[in-house]
Amino acid sequence: MAWAVAGYEQIRGLTTDSRVSRNARAHWQAWADGEITPDWHLYTFVAVQNMISAYGADHTRLRSLISKAFTPRRVAALAPSIEQLVAGLIDDLVTKGAGGEPVDLRAGLAYPLPIAVISTMFGVPEDWSDELRGIVDGIFDTTLGPEEARANQMQLYTLLNKLVELKQASPGEDMTSALIDAHEQDGTRLQEHELVDTLLLMLGAGHETTTNLLDQAMTAMLTHPDQLAMVRSGAITWDDVIEEALRWNAPIASLPLRYAVEDLEIAGVTIRKGEAILAFFAGAGRDPAHYGETADRFDATRAVKDHLSFGHGVHYCLGAPLARLEARIALPALFDRFPDITLACRPDELRPVRSFVSNGHLDLPATLVAARG
Repeated sequence: MAWAVAGYEQIRGLTTDSRVSRNARAHWQAWADGEITPDWHLYTFVAVQNMISAYGADHTRLRSLISKAFTPRRVAALAPSIEQLVAGLIDDLVTKGAGGEPVDLRAGLAYPLPIAVISTMFGVPEDWSDELRGIVDGIFDTTLGPEEARANQMQLYTLLNKLVELKQASPGEDMTSALIDAHEQDGTRLQEHELVDTLLLMLGAGHETTTNLLDQAMTAMLTHPDQLAMVRSGAITWDDVIEEALRWNAPIASLPLRYAVEDLEIAGVTIRKGEAILAFFAGAGRDPAHYGETADRFDATRAVKDHLSFGHGVHYCLGAPLARLEARIALPALFDRFPDITLACRPDELRPVRSFVSNGHLDLPATLVAARG
């Protein structure tokens, strides 16, 4: 059992409360009692040992290592390569939609772009791409049965350990090599299990967040032509669209789990020490107590632009600037190239991914009309 928290102010408070931990091994009674086993479909989310599950000084230690990959200068330096990737993916969309057939914007743009960027940063060989995609999909598919979930987890760690071995034998100018160096130079800074689980976090969660941001922002524009017209007229910016898309449909709907370090009270409810808490970020983005009666409506002109979709407090997403950069490049490139682009199905026919963690669509079909000239 877990307590679900969905209000904006409640989640904001939860993410900054020192009485709340992400460390299942240290602070979840069900874990201590042996109730959580590897065949549970959410086991990977709660069993990992990296900065997302660390508490206190351990979190500070791990975050300081990973933050080196996401400095403003490093992120800004990625812009030319992202622009090149986007241009190539859009050219591929042109080819696929040449006969007037619908193309899948998730499969053709939102999905391959982030995984290509993060794989390059961490030195993942290009020919591993298909296998990595399948594993990442499996992590976030919360409908998998016990055997499937366990098999996917084993495949995941096999691939990550293979990457570590590859970079130990042939280090490069990538973050995997840098993390290995930190481990080998001073094992107290990054233990072996933390190294592998950090790669899991970066290659899995980092990719999924950006994919769903792109997916939901494109969906918003295709289903709100008045808002798209405002972007094109300059009345609002793509940054306005990105922030509203993040609020309107958080890329990660909910993230298992947090744990009460001691008894605490949230909105009049007492949560006992050792009990689990599920933060429902998608709910926080639609909270009428914070955003008013129009909280369910996509409105990029909205005055209140804050949201919790990248988290808050010490666990705020390090990759947020990179996700925003990818969206800032990909969205105008797509909608400028295809000024008459339309959704190729009714909005209510869009199918959500099979997950209560990930918040995107199985596919996003669109009909393209290339710009003349």
